[in-house]
Amino acid sequence: MATMIENLKTSKNKYVRISYWIGLWTLKFIQIQPYQWYIRIAILLYILGYILPVSHRAPLQAQQSVATEHQQVCVHTNLMDEVDEWKIQRSLQLVREMGAPTIVDFFPWAYVERQEGVYDWTQTDRVMNHAQNQGIQVIARTGLVPRWARAEDTTLNQISDDRFDEFADYVAAFAERYAGIADHIIIWNEPNLAFEWGFESFAPERYVRLLQTVYDSAHRANPNVTILAGALAPTIEPDGSPYALNDLIYLERMYQAGASDYFDALAVHTYGFTESHNVPPAPDQLNFRRVELIQEIIDRYDPEAEIYITESGWNDDPRWTKAVRPSQRIAYTIGAFNWAETHSNQVNTLCLWIFRFPRPTLRYPDNFTLVTSEFQLRPIYYAVQNYARGWERNDELWLPPPSAE
Repeated sequence: MATMIENLKTSKNKYVRISYWIGLWTLKFIQIQPYQWYIRIAILLYILGYILPVSHRAPLQAQQSVATEHQQVCVHTNLMDEVDEWKIQRSLQLVREMGAPTIVDFFPWAYVERQEGVYDWTQTDRVMNHAQNQGIQVIARTGLVPRWARAEDTTLNQISDDRFDEFADYVAAFAERYAGIADHIIIWNEPNLAFEWGFESFAPERYVRLLQTVYDSAHRANPNVTILAGALAPTIEPDGSPYALNDLIYLERMYQAGASDYFDALAVHTYGFTESHNVPPAPDQLNFRRVELIQEIIDRYDPEAEIYITESGWNDDPRWTKAVRPSQRIAYTIGAFNWAETHSNQVNTLCLWIFRFPRPTLRYPDNFTLVTSEFQLRPIYYAVQNYARGWERNDELWLPPPSAE
């Protein structure tokens, strides 16, 4: 009996310890004297201490494959921030059912290597296992710096040049571990923004040094890896701005600094904002076809390089000034996929931002989603599904139109 009581007091399970002290103080409060009742209650508390809240399980199913007629269809997900595994699984099921064979997701360095030299792949494994089970390929976006690797009182994006090697080690470990499922890795995000460097130097030449540090070790870890550079933010911010640099200027300077030797393809962000997918591009305008200006620069320096559009789309928030109506959003999005189809020799994927948020932002970004946080499918989901699966669109109304009679 004494041993059992000692086990209750010293258990590694905090619920057992809490149960013991609650039981002890309860007995003292009601002044129960008979020893047999103490024994009975202690045993009951010992058992109850192991009854812990259990999250929904999400066992892998039979191997799935994506049925699609358009391989370029892709969505950006946000699965690394999911708490419940079943939500990861359900999100990827919906991606597969929509007909998208590829996702982009963010795999932060800060999540995996919280302690220097110690990698925790638990959440990353969950995402990859379920993606593989659904027959979906992953384009992995990397970034965010662990606390131990950045200066005090800095943002999660701050990285000094002497930490490039540690970041390269993480990318190499990632490339080796997920070879075959995530053979495309984006290095950093929107490097032409000061915010993405912790408001320190965001010079193109510095970004090229980061690519150079990462490239060889990633290829040694996975000879089939495709290193994606860029993912530049579309902006017309002039040279000398403390906040950003025009993406066209930034890319040109990247190539002038020798970047073509340190990446295999270019990731591009291009949004339509309030304009249609077919509005022609112009250097001083931001619209979907700005990607064509990016392509012109690539053609001058590295004509064989492919483009992966890893963020794109339109927003249908009724209050945001850069949004469109839901019907326009659908028409422009399908038009963008048709554009990508005609440029398939140069554009590998067109990934929509964003499939679903783990929880609502309660702001305009919620209207970029295809599926709500509560797994409600939005009209844009069905439109993309019809396109990707090759299904005929049904224009019939649920109810007959009103009659003039």
